[in-house]
Amino acid sequence: MTSELHFWQGAFIGADEAADRLAELPDLVARTLAEPLSAETVLVACDTLGRALRDPDSDVHARLLGRMTEGVPAADRADAAATLTEIADALARPALERKLRRELGGPRPERLTRPDARETVYEAWAPVGLLVHIAPGNAATVAPLSVVEGLLAGNVNVLKTSSSDTALAQHLLAELAAADPTGAVGRRIVALRFPSSRQDLMRLLCEPADAVAVWGGEDAVRGVAALIPPGCRLVEWGHKISFGYLTRDAATDRDSLAALAADVCRAEQQACSSPQVIYLDTGDHGDTRDHGDTGSGGAPEACPDTAELFAFAERFAAVLDEVSATFPLPHPEPEPDAAEQAEITTTELVARAEQHLGLTKVITADDGSWRVFADVRPALTASPLHRTVWIKPLPRQEITATLRPMRRYLQTASVGGSRADIARLSKALLTAGVQRITPLGAMLDSYHGEPHDGVYALQRYSRRVSVQATGAEFSATPCLDDLIASATPPAAPTGPLMDKSAAQDQLRSLAPEHAQLYFRSGGTTGAPALSVFTCDDYDTQMRASAHGLLAAGFDPARDRAANLFFCGEMYGSFISFFSILERLNATQIPMAAGPDHEAIAEALVTYQVDTLFGMPSYLWQLFHSQSERLRSYGGIRKVFYGGEHFTTEQRRILTEEFGVRLIRSAAYGSTDLGPLGYQCTHARGTEHHVLTDLHTLEILDPQEDRPVPAGQPGRLVFTTRTRAGQRLERYQIGDLGRAVDGPCPCGSHTPRIELLGRYGDVFRMGTYHFNYRRFTQAAEEHLGYRGELQLVLTSAADREQLTVRLDERYAPDPDEARAALLAHIPELGSAAGAEALLTCTVETADTLAFERTPTSGKLRTVIDRRAAATATATA
Repeated sequence: MTSELHFWQGAFIGADEAADRLAELPDLVARTLAEPLSAETVLVACDTLGRALRDPDSDVHARLLGRMTEGVPAADRADAAATLTEIADALARPALERKLRRELGGPRPERLTRPDARETVYEAWAPVGLLVHIAPGNAATVAPLSVVEGLLAGNVNVLKTSSSDTALAQHLLAELAAADPTGAVGRRIVALRFPSSRQDLMRLLCEPADAVAVWGGEDAVRGVAALIPPGCRLVEWGHKISFGYLTRDAATDRDSLAALAADVCRAEQQACSSPQVIYLDTGDHGDTRDHGDTGSGGAPEACPDTAELFAFAERFAAVLDEVSATFPLPHPEPEPDAAEQAEITTTELVARAEQHLGLTKVITADDGSWRVFADVRPALTASPLHRTVWIKPLPRQEITATLRPMRRYLQTASVGGSRADIARLSKALLTAGVQRITPLGAMLDSYHGEPHDGVYALQRYSRRVSVQATGAEFSATPCLDDLIASATPPAAPTGPLMDKSAAQDQLRSLAPEHAQLYFRSGGTTGAPALSVFTCDDYDTQMRASAHGLLAAGFDPARDRAANLFFCGEMYGSFISFFSILERLNATQIPMAAGPDHEAIAEALVTYQVDTLFGMPSYLWQLFHSQSERLRSYGGIRKVFYGGEHFTTEQRRILTEEFGVRLIRSAAYGSTDLGPLGYQCTHARGTEHHVLTDLHTLEILDPQEDRPVPAGQPGRLVFTTRTRAGQRLERYQIGDLGRAVDGPCPCGSHTPRIELLGRYGDVFRMGTYHFNYRRFTQAAEEHLGYRGELQLVLTSAADREQLTVRLDERYAPDPDEARAALLAHIPELGSAAGAEALLTCTVETADTLAFERTPTSGKLRTVIDRRAAATATATA
């Protein structure tokens, strides 16, 4: 083993120490696996490294580029920089999140959640344990990116690269470990560099493994298979063969031939997806049925039209000659090594000899840079590579009989033809064993989340595990992980604070692919604001909200829900809760809020609804306008609300007079950020658990940008971590709250907050600061008031005017109400009394006259008209 080139859990070590540590690998794995690794931690580290690799001025970029280009001429250093860019793209958070969604179902696959919310069965993806990677020597990016896949699956990863390889993988993984401030990523990485001939070390590496991923030919795979223990999962990434397939029309199109020629030249055919053969569809197409076989079971015979095949070979060779000149030969080995050159020479000599039999035609470049071998026999033949390609006939009706015997080695087919041809030929080629179909010129390209050799790597590196729990005890537990304290909470964010205007400014530069779903806020505290999500963002948020609704006591197996949130004009509540209930597999009647209370009440009775979702102000109106029918029905058992809060007296009325048993917040959230928190079955008042899967919360001083002491009220500032496009970091949502100390009786370790209202609920008038909640509390406690309350602030010539609006159905005499408010809100009594700083009046009205936001129907609690009055007077 070469010294100083072995990376072991955060540090480089020498050969002797690495050998000694390999002997202790089982104990190391047991200790490391005892510390859970979240996919979130890996995503953050990868994204941090990816951003550094994309920045040519970063120290990380300079260090790695320097190691890759030692002794390389300056003219050839662009390839090294391109490799770093390729790795950076693969490490970008959106790419890895897409991979997690595609392969493991979501960005947090390690969490034990309920795949069917109606059952208390929990499933998750768990690591296999110790994952060993035996890397290839012909692809610099494969080794480190395979380790990243192993990390996303939560494994302890030991990588072995060849002693003839550069140390790029070791140093890149060292940078990845350094990008994780928690150290958890580094503790799961070991990257060694020694030859496979060291069987003593290979045995120490493989014997404790739970899975081994090996790249190479059949001999390499057999050698590793002999070393692994029984039950160890062998993940083979063996050598594959790829080819192009052209219809007669495509074979005459120069652009098609040029695209395929470029695939031949790229990477010198060293990639498994490089074309080694080009098949020409020489069959009779009078029968347009989708033939998948000859029907005889025998191998197809030689091409009936040799002249056509050889003529095509001439055309393709001419195009290849032009295209090859645009691809410089690679550095540092512009020529194949001795063994590779011997194979090329032997293949060419045999093909030239067979020309005399009319079986082949050989066309080569004058400088020996490329070779085209036409062969009338359709059997798949491996190429000696280095811009060497076979041209063979294969009628489409004979595809399966010809290719299926080689199905274990087939990977990519690039198809050229009409739209119908591509559809028909793709089905035939996939049936024969091909794994992927690409356009001409894109054989070596890939997309984020693409399967590799017909499988998802993350699933091969994971186990699907399940926990069956007792239904009654776990009915309100959406995720078992919440019952365990988080070992490594996300680091506190840094950077400037954001407000609504900054969030709106972001939208001007948002890429189109990140703007798939548009919502507008209700405009309760100002002009409606736009928020934009990707569909994946939205899905992640709705699933998190669905978990929160389970914790709040919603039972999707039994409850029959009516969605009575407002809908239309890009307002998101109705749509969101439709999606949430859908993901819970719940029974729902999606009615939406509307002015015809009688029709809605009739539907509730007709469809035996027992659970309502909606705004408190709207539900309060519905219960009272249809009180006789709903009392007679007596079937409404649960109410889940959003956007506002029910007062204590309102809760009492719903419980005692209408028989409602459970009244709870459906979610705490905003249009800008999405869902932020949820209530559990033990939540009191406005307490909510924070959705830490989605967001990081800070509570800052109301006046200064610093954290408040534990338990003290402050501004709620959220950083969302799961948005692909619009990234809201340290976003001031406009709410006040405080952290709730101590463990929650529900057993969840997710942090809790108590909501204390919005900034707009606190206003300054007559030199005093007032809080809207003080008015509702005083009215409830000293007047027995149970209706809605609205404050209107205006300016007169001599002093400011505060008007308190009360629901006439529940309000006492206005003078009595005014006296009670002045008596029990001391600062109001002073300002409106002896100090004469403001005028306070109480008016009663029908709640239909109360001002509400037009889209959500939410009550506007504090209406400040003073600025408008001042502007009018000035004008």
